[in-house]
Formats: sequence, C-alpha cells, structure tokens
Amino acid sequence: MEITFFGTSAGLPTKERNTQAIALNLEPYSNSIWLFDVGEGTQHQILHHSIKLGKVDHIFITHMHGDHIFGLPGLLTSRSFQGGEGKPLTLVGPKGIKAFIETVLRLSESRLNYPITYIEIEDHLSYQSNGFSLEAHMLNHGIPSFGYRIEAPYTSGKIDVAALKQIGLEPGPKYQDVKNNETFEYKGIIYNSNDFKGDAIKGPVVAIFGDTMPCANEVIIAKNADVMVHESTYIEGDKSLANNYHHSHIEDVFKLIEAANVEYSLITHMSNRYTLEEIESISNHLKSQPTTPPFKFVKDFDTWSF
Repeated sequence: MEITFFGTSAGLPTKERNTQAIALNLEPYSNSIWLFDVGEGTQHQILHHSIKLGKVDHIFITHMHGDHIFGLPGLLTSRSFQGGEGKPLTLVGPKGIKAFIETVLRLSESRLNYPITYIEIEDHLSYQSNGFSLEAHMLNHGIPSFGYRIEAPYTSGKIDVAALKQIGLEPGPKYQDVKNNETFEYKGIIYNSNDFKGDAIKGPVVAIFGDTMPCANEVIIAKNADVMVHESTYIEGDKSLANNYHHSHIEDVFKLIEAANVEYSLITHMSNRYTLEEIESISNHLKSQPTTPPFKFVKDFDTWSF
C-alpha cells in the first residue's frame, strides 16, 4: 500500500504546497485508489503523477472547509473523461456533501457519465469494501470533522509445503486450491486448508485525520496504527493558538502518537506561514530531541509505502 500527498498546506495554497489531498493506493489488496479530501487544484496535482482518476472508486471527505473540498467538483467532472466512464464512485463525507456537489453540478450544467453513491456521516460510520474495514469518528474542529481508521484485510498464511508432501501432494496447481479455499480434495479425501497453512497475516492499519484539536476519539482512530496521517497546523511556538482555532500543535500530535502506540506518523496541513526551509529546520530540531517519536513532515508528492 502507498500514501501519496497532493497537498500539504493548511487553509491557503503556497507557491510550494497545495491545499489538502491524500491518495491511498490499496494494492496489493485491491486495484483501487481512495482519495481523502480534495482541495482546490487537486486534479492539476494528479496530472503530475501516475495515478489515474479511473482507479479512484472512493472519495472520503473529512470536513466541509474549502481547503478540503474546493477541488472536488472539478475532479469529479474530469473523471468522466479520464477513465471513469461507467465506473461507480462512492463519496463519503459529512452531512451536506451531497447538496454541495449536486448544487455545483446543476448550476454549472455539468454531467457525469458514472453513478455516485453518497454516504453522509452523522456521528459515526462503519463501512466495508473489498475486504477493507473503515471506521469514521467525530473530531473536535468547530464544525463536523472526521477521522478515518482503515484496516486492510487479513492475508492467508504461507503454504506448509512439508505438510502437504506428507499426504503425497507435491507442488503444483493444486496448491492454489489450498491457498484460496477453506477445504480441498485430494485422492478422495477432504482436507481443511488451514491445517496446511501458517497463521493468517493481519493487514496494516492506517489512520487519516481531518482537522481537529485534541479529543478522546483520536485515540480510538489511531490505536496501534501502522501509519497515521495527522494535521499539525502549528509546528512550533505556543500551542494555545492552535487549540483556540480547533487545530493541533505538534506537541498534541506527539502526545497522541504515544497514547495510541502509533508506529509511524506523517504530518501534513502545516500552516501556509511556513516555507519548506523553515519546516525542514524545525523538523531537524525536533528529531534531535531524544523523546521525539518517529515522524515526517510531508511535502507535496511525497509517497510513503508500507
């Protein structure tokens, strides 16, 4: 799986950083891409990447602020002409996301050549797709804002070749039956496939947050995550300014990492006041501290594979 950032600035774009957009590539579990937020200019950013809009089958919106949704109408209409024809799309977000899209499409007399299924979240969402489990929980941002917890499917354990040879089954096409089915037949005997495989392997857990100040639901979303994507609008100075505007300071993020036992964190949504050079300098200072957890301030087009 891969996470790619198409925008890492908060509120306003800068010359170096676009507004918020994140792509989660589900391979090797599924040949699909999920987008999280679509800030203004996202489709232009995607043109500089190998990602194709036709592979995007889900879009998840964290909240209705403009730096997270103003690129959505343009991206949806472009999808019609960039491989999306006839391919259903599921759009998940806070209440109002359907009215926003349908109003823009109606007033601009735009037409889509694929169906959209809207799922509007009131307070909490549990969702399943292609073996993936997704939970959405309310955050604390002054308006409805959600964090998403994504759990990839389990994969079958490795084939126990020695055990299969003991019953006389040599390597060959039959091994696919053992791998893919609960039972298999050999010489008239039905066997339980799990008796010839190692333990199933748990898929990675990804936590992707909308804008928020610290709240209890954050730990639920991020608990034992392999990768967490979190905003840090303010990455230095007094944290009270961040919390006064219902945002997170880097100190808040570090506390969450510890409380939730997060393995690695990708920090985005840094204020547009910061240049890339300033972000790098602050990062180097923080990483020089012995108590700083593993993290990275991401830039536009950064990709993290896991």
